[in-house]
Amino acid sequence: MTSIRSTAAQMAEALSAGTITSVELTQAHYERIGEVDSEVHAFLYLDKEGALAQAAQSDAKRNSGEIQSPLAGVPLALKDLLTQKGIPTTCGSKILEGWRPPYDSTVVAKLKAAGVVILGKTNMDEFAMGSSTENSAYGPTHNPWDLTRIPGGSGGGSAAAVAAFEAPLAIGSDTGGSIRQPAAVTGTVGVKPTYGGVSRFGLIAFSSSLDQAGPCARTVLDAAMLHEVIAGHDEKDSTSINAPVPQVVKAAKKLDVKGMKIGVVKELQGEGFQAGVLERFHDGLDALVSCGAELVEVSCPAFDYALAAYYLIAPSECSSNLARFDSMRYGIRIGDDGVRGAEEVMKLTRHEGFGPEVKRRIILGTYALSSGYYDAYYGSAQKVRTLLMRDFNAAFAKADVLVSPTAPTTAFKIGENVDDPLAMYLNDIATIPVNMAGIGGMSLPCGLAPEDGLPVGFQIMAPAMRDDLMYQVGGALEATLLAKWGAPILDSAPLLAAK
Repeated sequence: MTSIRSTAAQMAEALSAGTITSVELTQAHYERIGEVDSEVHAFLYLDKEGALAQAAQSDAKRNSGEIQSPLAGVPLALKDLLTQKGIPTTCGSKILEGWRPPYDSTVVAKLKAAGVVILGKTNMDEFAMGSSTENSAYGPTHNPWDLTRIPGGSGGGSAAAVAAFEAPLAIGSDTGGSIRQPAAVTGTVGVKPTYGGVSRFGLIAFSSSLDQAGPCARTVLDAAMLHEVIAGHDEKDSTSINAPVPQVVKAAKKLDVKGMKIGVVKELQGEGFQAGVLERFHDGLDALVSCGAELVEVSCPAFDYALAAYYLIAPSECSSNLARFDSMRYGIRIGDDGVRGAEEVMKLTRHEGFGPEVKRRIILGTYALSSGYYDAYYGSAQKVRTLLMRDFNAAFAKADVLVSPTAPTTAFKIGENVDDPLAMYLNDIATIPVNMAGIGGMSLPCGLAPEDGLPVGFQIMAPAMRDDLMYQVGGALEATLLAKWGAPILDSAPLLAAK
């Protein structure tokens, strides 16, 4: 029987078999949202009327014999930085409060063409800057495993919606780990595709050379099905790769890693990593060995400098990208009394509209790009980026994929790191190298940490445009661990068991 706890693939099968309609499925998810989202706060905006219209249209097309895609009629939650025509899009910021885009992002256009039903917009750290979703101007999202803890960031709303069974699928964006780290701490699956594999047109930019939209789901197969819907070349995006989309659904179903070489990154474990995180990570390694994979230790020395380089490159690009929010074209306008000049209105608007973390990164990025400091900071960070790419190339010469824990700890308490930016930034220490090199990365659950009973994420990294390899390894690992556990990990979440 199909329910909100079914996988997206199971929902798709039920829709195809005619045992449920998209309208019924969509209504069931809105009922679930009504039950739990006052506690979770995964959503910023619900488009119930529009979603039910999309669902009815999907049902009508199916009844007429037209199947838009394998996911036609399946509901989805959308991170609030992808434009959707006529739907409020805020990036979790007051500066865009009430803005309704006049166009669809390419990702949204592909979802609509595939018949996927968009339930609404999910909460996020303002302009995707953060690792906890505490930087949202509209309040934090709570982790469904423990409402006193963070759901990760910046895409905590999307991950929490999936973990709380408010949506079977979601779209996130990943600049330094913002899909994978939330997936790790909520017990879900999150994928950062190869940079350029999914169009960035209509994705409101934080750091243009790092941002990448990708799927959030509860299983590797569900993520693969969504990946194939949103991926592909787009002439509207100059960074889009004009190449065939990797066959990730086929890879996810393969469930075979016999003979594959798994590179264990020396630098992404040990000091700073929670003991229980490392214990569960090694359980994942043992599971892959039991499937016939071979473990190979690899060293990537430049990874030690990735965090520092990232926090020069990303704020520098953020400083440039966010200059467009000037009170003149869209968003809020503060102090326009007919007396103040344009510069004063702009200053007041940006002061009121941006939160502390966004201001911090704008200041840092502007300084790094300023005359006399560009070469010393931004230029040097780009050189480190080249070294990171060389380390990845050397490692992939020895292994098919690389693996590490996704995050160094399980979900921390809301408010625990809010006044310590460095502690917050360290949550992305294992995910940032993937973005810096433009390759693909996946996080999937590998168990619960013994110290606190919270989810631990297992990260798989694959060469550029070989996203199929991480789905192949992820699918096999997921199946092996599920056989060991006997039930999906989300069944253990206290909030979910009580609802």
